[in-house]
Amino acid sequence: MKMGWMPTVAAIPAAAAVFPVTSSACFSFFVPKYVPSKLQCGASAFHLPRPRARVLGLWRKSRPRVPRNSINDEVPAPDDDPDVRISGGSVAPSGEGSTGLVDLGWLPAFPHVLTASMANFLFGYHIGVMNGPIVSVARDLGFEGNSILEGLVVSIFIVGAFIGSIGSGYLVDNFGCRRTFQINAVPLIAGALLCAQAHSLDEILWGRFSVGLGIGANTVLVPIYISEVSPTRYRGSLGTICQIGTCLGIIASLLLGIPSDSTPDWWRTMLFIASIPAVIVMFGMQFAVESPRWLCKAGKWDDAKMVVSRIWGESQVDNAMKEIRSVVNLDGSDIEADWLELLQEPHNKVAFIGGMLFVLQQFAGINGVLYFSSLTFHDVGITNNALASLLVGLTNFAGALFALYLMDKQGRQNLIIGSYLGMAAAMFLIVFAVDFPVDDQLSHTLSILGTVITIFG
Repeated sequence: MKMGWMPTVAAIPAAAAVFPVTSSACFSFFVPKYVPSKLQCGASAFHLPRPRARVLGLWRKSRPRVPRNSINDEVPAPDDDPDVRISGGSVAPSGEGSTGLVDLGWLPAFPHVLTASMANFLFGYHIGVMNGPIVSVARDLGFEGNSILEGLVVSIFIVGAFIGSIGSGYLVDNFGCRRTFQINAVPLIAGALLCAQAHSLDEILWGRFSVGLGIGANTVLVPIYISEVSPTRYRGSLGTICQIGTCLGIIASLLLGIPSDSTPDWWRTMLFIASIPAVIVMFGMQFAVESPRWLCKAGKWDDAKMVVSRIWGESQVDNAMKEIRSVVNLDGSDIEADWLELLQEPHNKVAFIGGMLFVLQQFAGINGVLYFSSLTFHDVGITNNALASLLVGLTNFAGALFALYLMDKQGRQNLIIGSYLGMAAAMFLIVFAVDFPVDDQLSHTLSILGTVITIFG
């Protein structure tokens, strides 16, 4: 039976999210399936002027697209790269990974990618660290019951992340990826320790803001670093480790938050633990390799060759250095280019599609689903917030593993279209369950199912 206007109001967020999710799926049909460049850092095969392309994460040397009939068809390699064959949507050096034996070509780059992904683990950890303990934090610091201040303690972290993301590009260009990781670790460590010993609202606000600065800068840096140190054939799979790190961070914070209900000061321990991964990143990056592209840009060509040989293989050195050299030579060659060129041919299409995918993704409402899913579980009788939150975290993690498995097999476009269409269907399911309840139990079940599908997508 309908309960007046309440179901309609509750369905508004899910209904509002249907449009951006569906629109994202439509835009995804125009994302190129084949990205031939070995130095790609984005999802498009179009060439943008520098430094505009670097800002959008789409910079690369342009190459003609190679037609293909199906995802499993083997297609000829570009004319200037005879040592590479392309099969099943991935690029594999001939003679490497094609012997029928276990392919371990990703292994040399994996420790460096794993160290960088610890920054994303911290991102996920700080997303969930206030989920349970916020009540204890408010009680200890004297603003219990003030929902505005409680929301401020949580959201000021995002404000700091926004500011940190703006300055990340400057640090990378001037100090390189490794040193930028270490610089970003300073506010992460200091902010976590300040929050852990906070005895006033001002202290925890400054601590959360400081953590946000480091998280925001790393959010930009991690995918750039991983894409530039990963061999082309494994770039999609290794890049997915970013999301896996975030999922594991969320799960870790939710699990560690279970004792917060019975132990009032447990939140201080949780925030102190947050400094440990930052310390690991700071010292781990001392032993990680630098981005080959940045080394070449800094004139350290011999060091770049050593890095490529170490993590990509000796057979890839000549081709990789040729590509990097062409990109570095182009860097700054269009210094007089104007931002308005993004609105002109041939750049307007890729700028529009890439920009709209980013914008619509944020309006899809996944953060709202993650933050308030516990209310949905509570309605169906799952009163244990820790159990509900753990289910959310594990579902998110399962989605990341699914993408990891299919990324280099099915291609980015197919995954984007499938995930957005699935999320749109799930949003419609939630709206139907909340706004048109036929049976209470059935409506609750459909709400849970829609929530889980949305998080998985």
